[in-house]
Amino acid sequence: MNETIEIRGGTQLPAVREDIELHTSDGLTLVGELATPTEGPIVATLVTLHPLPTAGGFMDSHVLRKAAARLPALAGIAVLRFNTRGTSSPRGTSDGAFDGGTAERADVEAALAFVAERGLPNPWLLGWSFGTELALKYGRDAPVDGVILLSPPLHRTSDAELLAWADDTRPLVVLVPEHDDYLRPPEATERFAVVPHTTLIAVDGAKHLWVGESQTLRVLTEIVRAMNPAALPLPTEWPAQSLPAAV
Repeated sequence: MNETIEIRGGTQLPAVREDIELHTSDGLTLVGELATPTEGPIVATLVTLHPLPTAGGFMDSHVLRKAAARLPALAGIAVLRFNTRGTSSPRGTSDGAFDGGTAERADVEAALAFVAERGLPNPWLLGWSFGTELALKYGRDAPVDGVILLSPPLHRTSDAELLAWADDTRPLVVLVPEHDDYLRPPEATERFAVVPHTTLIAVDGAKHLWVGESQTLRVLTEIVRAMNPAALPLPTEWPAQSLPAAV
């Protein structure tokens, strides 16, 4: 009998997982991980930018970890996670020190240079909270197919930086929690109105940290809807025999 397990918070589906290093233009080494499908083509590549490191954000922040755990198997999406400068996780500590989003430009560029060197296809940027500020500041000049923002606070993003996206035709998908701590749907609708092609998704009941399996599934679904809609709906179960024994 082919048994299945329910995909939940701690489930890690099959993928090729590789510890990587990124090298910035100012001489730093950043630590990260690349997760790719074990079989079939890579349809697209998700480059993730984590929440604020001075508030506990890192490459293992739960939505990013779960994206890497599931999307290679469920949607053929490669997921690149890394610690920005000065950030630590179980993977290790990246060189340098937090710079409030300024010197981190080189971190974003290093991640995208790695993607190009590896020939990973159809890259998208995914920023969460502080990571959305980096995506908005530096994604417009980056070789990416689109940008996805989770819980954008818009603290460090100037009006001019946001307006600069108005004439950029690439997809800009913005997920805004109903109960966000910093920017809620009515305010987000007003701020992002200067970028007419924004797809702004107000998520009922959600909070800034997207806690709970239902919120995780909603976020991952919207990522896949943008990057590989043919993979929807995402399965909620997986064959037990194909999982590592420890899972």
